[in-house]
Amino acid sequence: MSGAKRKNRRQATGRARRASAARKLRVAVVIGTRPEAVKMAPVVLALRAARSRFETRVVLTAQHREMADDILAHFGISPDQDLDLMRPKQSLFVTTSRLVARMEGVLDAEKPDVVLVQGDTTTTFVAALAAFYKGIRVGHVEAGLRTDDKANPFPEEVNRRLTSHIADLHFAPTETARRALLRERVPSGSIFVTGNTVIDALLWTKGRLPRKLPAVLSRVDTSKRIVLVTSHRRENWGAPLVDVCLALEDIATAFDDVQIVFPVHPNPVVKNTVTRILGRLRNVLLLPPLDYGAFVALMSRASLILTDSGGVQEEAPSLGVPVLVLRRKTERPEAVRAGVVRLVGTDRKRIVRVSTRLLSDRAAYRAMARRKNPYGDGRAASRIARVLAGLRA
Repeated sequence: MSGAKRKNRRQATGRARRASAARKLRVAVVIGTRPEAVKMAPVVLALRAARSRFETRVVLTAQHREMADDILAHFGISPDQDLDLMRPKQSLFVTTSRLVARMEGVLDAEKPDVVLVQGDTTTTFVAALAAFYKGIRVGHVEAGLRTDDKANPFPEEVNRRLTSHIADLHFAPTETARRALLRERVPSGSIFVTGNTVIDALLWTKGRLPRKLPAVLSRVDTSKRIVLVTSHRRENWGAPLVDVCLALEDIATAFDDVQIVFPVHPNPVVKNTVTRILGRLRNVLLLPPLDYGAFVALMSRASLILTDSGGVQEEAPSLGVPVLVLRRKTERPEAVRAGVVRLVGTDRKRIVRVSTRLLSDRAAYRAMARRKNPYGDGRAASRIARVLAGLRA
């Protein structure tokens, strides 16, 4: 081969390498539910802020239709693909089968280098599975949460375990989550402790709140102590939710200076039970689901929170608001160990007893009302983006 030909070949090889290095990493961020939208929004914003490195595509399955839409709008994010998946009274079987079929077309069209999923929903597991079928790398945000009980929460515990066995990159929110993954023989080099992106979302939103409560909260009586309640989890449907509502009735009757504010999930199984038991009580305010800004504003004003939500367990410690968890088990033990969250389950007497103590005993209340959050510092999304920036397209 002549010297000129060798030189031309080297130049061509160099150009090809530079072109490959310059190609942006194409990242598909898959979102299904309201909590996923809250926790993935900071990741989308971080990736889009680094446009020279990433081409970011947002895929919305709409497992939660209006609630996910509102969250994305709050953060100024529009989906690039909207699968409009859900139908009334759709079962897990139908959701799963429809989602896996639709994801094939999305992945063929978008051709991502990495698919990012979050948490433990049906969207999370099925999107990860579809990416695996296509040979696409999977990054799992909020990896490693465990209760070690397949039925609690259902079906989320199994979803997160299966996703961990598919994922290539594990973005663990805490050291506890990292250790859980290591116990399951996930390679240590694929685990990155980032903090939880929900703290990013909370602090981003809190910094933009107006001083006055939004109009949707006009009936909240700020002269009273606010007890904020959320409850929607599938394992609490039926008798457990009835017990929770009866406990709230007892608390409302016992404390005239308290207003219980309950944004009610639209699922008829939840809504009908809550409305039947609590709908006529003078100091109970039932609201429709709130947009994220209004919900953060309400959390910031609350004296006490009762919830079965995972995200609220993570958010409230940054606000110094004690949290009682309406579940038998939690995959977020860090805040329990820190003393700012307490597991009370759905037993009526126990909920009333613990709530009464916190509302009556200042010392007990102060012991829990500390701004101590083990879930992060508000920079989780930027850490995730830095890890992704080290990948080749």
